[in-house]
Amino acid sequence: RMLLVITLLAASALLALLFTGPRPVPDSEARLYSGQEGTPAPPPLEPRREILKGTVQPGETISSLLGTFLTTQELHQLTEKSRSVYPFSRICAGQPYQLCTEEGNLASFAYDIDREERLLIRQGEEGFEILREPIPYTRQVAVVQGTITSSLFESVAETGEGPELAIALADIFAWDIDFLRDIRSGDSFRALVEKRFREGAAAGYGQVLAAEFTNQGETYRAIRFQDGDQPPSYYDRDGNNLRKAFLKAPLSYSRISSGFSMKRFHPVTKTWKAHPAIDYAAPTGTPIKAVGDGTIVTSGYNGNNGNHIKIRHNSSYETLYLHMSRFAKGMKKGQKVVQGQVIGYVGSTGLATGPHLCFRMYRNGQPVNPYRLKVPSAAAIGAESQEAFRARATELLARLDAGEEEAGSALAAAPREGGVN
Repeated sequence: RMLLVITLLAASALLALLFTGPRPVPDSEARLYSGQEGTPAPPPLEPRREILKGTVQPGETISSLLGTFLTTQELHQLTEKSRSVYPFSRICAGQPYQLCTEEGNLASFAYDIDREERLLIRQGEEGFEILREPIPYTRQVAVVQGTITSSLFESVAETGEGPELAIALADIFAWDIDFLRDIRSGDSFRALVEKRFREGAAAGYGQVLAAEFTNQGETYRAIRFQDGDQPPSYYDRDGNNLRKAFLKAPLSYSRISSGFSMKRFHPVTKTWKAHPAIDYAAPTGTPIKAVGDGTIVTSGYNGNNGNHIKIRHNSSYETLYLHMSRFAKGMKKGQKVVQGQVIGYVGSTGLATGPHLCFRMYRNGQPVNPYRLKVPSAAAIGAESQEAFRARATELLARLDAGEEEAGSALAAAPREGGVN
């Protein structure tokens, strides 16, 4: 009888299964199965991405930097492709780079050419792309101001700012103020300047938009403005260009060790002779700038002048730079140079007792004292730009006068122009 009951129950369960179908599988159990219709596929895994930041070390090349990720043939193809964009032979020690990989393969390589531009190599749909692009900065506009106690450089440093800003200010007012001879304690400065940031970290300066320098009671003001298709320049409030034919001095900072004189006791020859020049004492290696546009007519060495360069500026004026430790790259006879361009570095070659620059200027072949020379300014603001300039000058000078600091006002991430560095 017990056997009969078990048989009837089994038969009833079989009939129920035949008429009702299989038992639904709970979601928790369905996820255990794979390949069944309606089962959600697992989300794709993100590719493993790594970023390496570093600085090019002495002796490193593109092969040593990328050789782990590329074959010899790929490196050769990349080198050939980059020649017209930026030759890899120009990669210099000390410059930063960033290398990005995905799943162990090279995705991109970025190398800072300078503070304004970088070389970018990145994986595209048809192989690697190579391009030069502006370094992406964010900017904040701030007013920096201070009072001179000893030198412009020390006073700028006392405000917490870098030496690049001092150099920029010296360059802006270089035609009106000699920062070697004219500076006095109590002089003051103000600058409306773009501070640059890269990935949240301070990265120097952008443009000085407006500046003011009070020297011995006289105040000079400068407004940065682009007049039509002309390169941006600095103008006073009336639209007169601050740029003149010649800089006041060929060095940004040093001291005058000997002035212009037609009778001076020579420290080496121990004789009295004319010294139609200005001697600037400065550390060896201090950059020397061309005081005006021109063409190099002499570049070489002799026993008295040491390493020297002579520049013809026009049919009337020439300048001579003596005792250099070395020349800047490319400074050969016939080479054209522009005002402010570094042409060499202070030294003590030739007949010299110590590191200094002997600077001479000639007009129509005769020596002239650079500090007594009156030279004209570059072109003023054109008539068609006067209204735009007045509006810009009013805006910038108002912000400068107010001492405004827009610490939270970030400007465009991509730079519009190069910085002061």
